[in-house]
Amino acid sequence: MSRWDGKYSSAILSLAKELARENRVFYVDYPYTLKDAVSKFSTTEIQSRRNALFRGKNIYTLHPEGFPEKFIAVTPRWVFSVNSLPPGALYDFFSGINDRIFFSALQKTIRDYNIRKFILLNSFNPFFGRKFPAGFQPELFIYQTRDDISQARYVAKHGVQLENEMVKKARFVLATSSELTKAKALLNPDTYHLPNAADVELFSAANEENFPLPIELQNARGKILLYMGNIGWARVDFQLLKKIADSFSDDTLVLVGPTDSDEQVKAGLTTMKNVIFTGGKKLTELPAYLAYADCTLIPFQCNTLTKSIYPLKINEYLAAGKPVVATNFSDDIAGFSDVAYIADSQDAFIRMIQQAIQEDSEEKQQSRIRTAQGNSWQARANDFWNLVEKYLNRK
Repeated sequence: MSRWDGKYSSAILSLAKELARENRVFYVDYPYTLKDAVSKFSTTEIQSRRNALFRGKNIYTLHPEGFPEKFIAVTPRWVFSVNSLPPGALYDFFSGINDRIFFSALQKTIRDYNIRKFILLNSFNPFFGRKFPAGFQPELFIYQTRDDISQARYVAKHGVQLENEMVKKARFVLATSSELTKAKALLNPDTYHLPNAADVELFSAANEENFPLPIELQNARGKILLYMGNIGWARVDFQLLKKIADSFSDDTLVLVGPTDSDEQVKAGLTTMKNVIFTGGKKLTELPAYLAYADCTLIPFQCNTLTKSIYPLKINEYLAAGKPVVATNFSDDIAGFSDVAYIADSQDAFIRMIQQAIQEDSEEKQQSRIRTAQGNSWQARANDFWNLVEKYLNRK
C-alpha cells in the first residue's frame, strides 16, 4: 500500500529496492480512487501521474533518483472507492471492476516489457487480485502479511475475509512476525516468517558520522530519549510517554514521526517543556536524530495489534549502536532481550531507561550493531530468494 514516492519509506519498498539491485522489479503503486485523484488533482503526486491515472498513458517511472536502475514504478488507472459498501453483490461487482482496471496495468507491463516469466508478490494488499484474468500466470504467487488486519479500523471491514482468501490462494505466504506466521499457517501451511529489517548502512552512520544538530534539538536539555516512527493511537502507549517525561524532567523526550490522532494532546504531552515533537521525517533524515540519542524507545501498548508486530525501528536503533528499551508487546521483541531492555511494566520501563544509559559501553554498542547486520535488507532478500528457489524447484 506504500507508494514509491510517498512521504515515508516502508518495509516493502525497502525490500523492493534491495531486490532491484540484481533483478528487474516492477513496483505497482496502490491505485488511487477517483475521489482521491479528483480531490488532490492540483497536488504534485496527482499531476505527475495525471496521464497514467486518467488516460492509462505514461504509466512507468523508470529507476527514480535514489533507486536502483532496475526498479520501475507502475501507476494503474484510478479505481472506484468501494470500502464503504457492505459485503455482498454490490461490493463484489465494483471490486471486480477494480480488479480488471488493476490487472490491465500489469498486463500492459507484461506486453511492453516482453515478460515471459515473473513472480507476483502481493504485500499486504488483499483488495486487488481476488481473481486473476485469463492468461495471467505468474511462476509463483506470494502473499505477504505485515499486520493483524482485523485491528486496522478502516480496512478490517473487508480486509479480514479478503486476506484469508489471498492467503489460501498463494503458493506460499510470508509473515513479518511470529504471531502472524502461526495465524496464517492455519490457512496455508506454506507460511514462513520473514521479519522486517533495516538499512544498516544508512543507520550505522549515526554512530560513525558527525551530523549537525537538528534544529528541533537545539534547545534540548540533559539526555535525549528518542522514539522514531508513527505516533499512532493503536500502538503507542501515551500514558507511558507521559510517565517517561515526568520521570526524566531534566532530560528531553524527542518524538520523531507523524501523529494520527490527538492522544498526545489528551495525555498532556504537547504542553510539557521537555517533550519535543518533530513531525514526520524522511528515512534519510533519521540518522541525524539518532546520532544525538542517549537512549531509544519502543513504548508500545500490549494489545492484539502489537502482538503481531515486528517493528522496523528495533534494527534501525541497533544499527546505530544505541541502547533500546521496549515494552514486552510481542514474542519477536522478546527475542531481542540479549541486546535490548524489555520491560514488563511502566515502572520497569523507567528503571531500564536509567540502567540502559548507565550500562552503555563500546562493547554493548558493537553487539547491537552485529545483531542489526544480521537483520539487514540484504539478508532478508537472500532469505526471500532461498524460498523462491525452493518452490520453483518443486514446480
